[in-house]
Amino acid sequence: MVPEPEISDTEIKSLSFEQALKELENLVRCLDAGQMSLEEMIAACERGTTLKAHCDAKLAQGRTKIEQIIVSSDNTVTTEELTI
Repeated sequence: MVPEPEISDTEIKSLSFEQALKELENLVRCLDAGQMSLEEMIAACERGTTLKAHCDAKLAQGRTKIEQIIVSSDNTVTTEELTI
């Protein structure tokens, strides 16, 4: 049986990466258990796709935030991945 979503599809955008990932992991566990009807599996997959896209977007935002701006001697501005 598909777990009741903690948050509606329209509210997924407000989830943190960690919240979305937790819900996605719960969906995968339910799918792996094999106790769902076909309709429930389809609904879980659709929701999982939405959650995955949200997680991907959050990761992309994080990558952007950890890039450093490099200004070369000729005043050319580029970005480079920040390495610590």
